[in-house]
Amino acid sequence: MKLSLRKPRSSANGGVSGPARLDRRTRNIVRRINPGDIAIIDHVDIDRHAALSLVEAEVAAVVNIAPSISGRYPNLGPELLVEAGIVLLDDVGAEVFQAVNDGDTVRIDGDTIYRDDDVIGSGVRQTEESVAEAMEQAKDGMASQLEAFSANAIEHLRRERGLLLEGEGVPSVSTPIQGRQVVVVLHEFDYAKDLKALKTFIRENKPVLIGVNAGADALLEAGHRPDLVVTDADEITEKALRCGAEVVAHAGSDGRVRGAERLERLGVIHAVFTTGGTAEDAAILLAHAHDARLIVMVGSHATLNEFLDKGRSGMASSFLTRAAVGSTLVDAKAVARLYEHRIRTWVVLLVLLVGIAAVAAAIATTPVGQDWWDSISGWYDDLTSWLKDLFS
Repeated sequence: MKLSLRKPRSSANGGVSGPARLDRRTRNIVRRINPGDIAIIDHVDIDRHAALSLVEAEVAAVVNIAPSISGRYPNLGPELLVEAGIVLLDDVGAEVFQAVNDGDTVRIDGDTIYRDDDVIGSGVRQTEESVAEAMEQAKDGMASQLEAFSANAIEHLRRERGLLLEGEGVPSVSTPIQGRQVVVVLHEFDYAKDLKALKTFIRENKPVLIGVNAGADALLEAGHRPDLVVTDADEITEKALRCGAEVVAHAGSDGRVRGAERLERLGVIHAVFTTGGTAEDAAILLAHAHDARLIVMVGSHATLNEFLDKGRSGMASSFLTRAAVGSTLVDAKAVARLYEHRIRTWVVLLVLLVGIAAVAAAIATTPVGQDWWDSISGWYDDLTSWLKDLFS
């Protein structure tokens, strides 16, 4: 994804300043942060999804009391932040949370954060070079992460074998899916670019459009109305929940829907899909269990680094879900490439007409062509004379 670079806001005394917004969970802070604010978070190994949310919120800086790259694996979030021109001050320590109140104006100069003229913390000021070096070193931690990944995958398969292999527990939906193509949209990994590239595919094939959490908002922004929304009900706007799409609430293995109170408050009627996997997994399994002919993924994971990026067992469930669905599942980029190089019908017709015109012009220069032209001219004169007599 290509990000537009911008300069952080500078204070009169130098550095970057702005109102502080504090929350230990990045997911919560992006809901109430404003452009130019400074996000103070507690997020070990910032993943790409969290970083993308902060970039789209147009924060001036991110102050992380934890290491943004712990070295366990090459997580993708810090690189995204520094490429977008956002100041990233790393590993400042938990005391910053006690020293700052939400809304206080804070300033970052170099590797130090100030409230007024008081130093309240210091850490590591990340740059593109330091992030690249840390990412390279983090590759050494891949082996242990893969071991944990494998163990989580085996445990998930043991718990949800019936769902993965037989489709047990998949709710019924009124949206017709059988035999149709389905596009599942996540608000991650180049989703906007992928949706734009699929514009012709969507127009010509009229697939079922499934938005996963904020993926429903991504569909609306691109000018499409989702047919189905699969959601935890917290990372999605009210507009998307009430856009007229059929809603399927994703419940964890404990049977709880994270945003159940919100759905109840908004009066959104919904089915419930209980699985220990992610909402993304639920959307894929829903389409597969209802016999979708093809499932096209927008904004989804593709590489091993992307699967590990979340740093949690949910990525093992995503891997198993893809294995269960098999060749029915394809990435949006592959479909877009096929449509990019496909010859349009109107182009074929235009070439055909030009060819016919060229042949007709060539024949017209020959004696036979002159005879044909005389015959056609005579036929045309007879037709016009007959029409004149008919209406006179």
